[in-house]
Amino acid sequence: MPRTRSASAHRKVLNAALELIGEHGVEATSMDAIAARSGVSKATIYKHWADKNALLLELMSTLAGLIRPGEFDSGDARADMTAVLSYRPADDNPTRQRTMPHFIAYTVHNQAFRDAWRKMVMEPQRRELTHQLKSGMAKGELAPELDLDLSLALLLGPMIYAHVVLNTKEEDRKRLAEKVVDAFWRAFGLGKATMQLPAWQPGRTKPVSGPRRPQRS
Repeated sequence: MPRTRSASAHRKVLNAALELIGEHGVEATSMDAIAARSGVSKATIYKHWADKNALLLELMSTLAGLIRPGEFDSGDARADMTAVLSYRPADDNPTRQRTMPHFIAYTVHNQAFRDAWRKMVMEPQRRELTHQLKSGMAKGELAPELDLDLSLALLLGPMIYAHVVLNTKEEDRKRLAEKVVDAFWRAFGLGKATMQLPAWQPGRTKPVSGPRRPQRS
């Protein structure tokens, strides 16, 4: 029973915080207000979260739909890499649409929170891609002794640029992920021919034909 009550209180606090942030923004939402709206005492709230930022990070991770450990582990390293790079949470959640702008505004003025959020967002991708790189090396599909940090930069860099600078659409993001992984496999893959993909261009709903390179044997 205590666990059930604890889980119920946890959900009540999260729901109350989301409602208040949607109505008033992050800065104007105090722990006192969350306690009053949820009906959960501040003492209990602080048993679940060390401070307001810890509560906000859990809210953001829930709304953003972060990658869970082992979520992309089909055994096909190349396909899993593409899935991780192209992963985006569904944007049709009205709560997410209403509250995420408030969270993003809060990160602009709170560096500690921004750094913690950046780590929380990036770490799952880094973890999954690292696992896939190691799996590819162990199976002899990728060159042995790859520099993992450099490999992560080569894989994630184009995706971050496309998202931040180009504001890439969902269908273009998936196609770009395929091209990034294809290019990486061409550079570091061993033993198997790589798939030929058309050139990627942002803002196009259909692939655009591009030069085809000879396949590796």
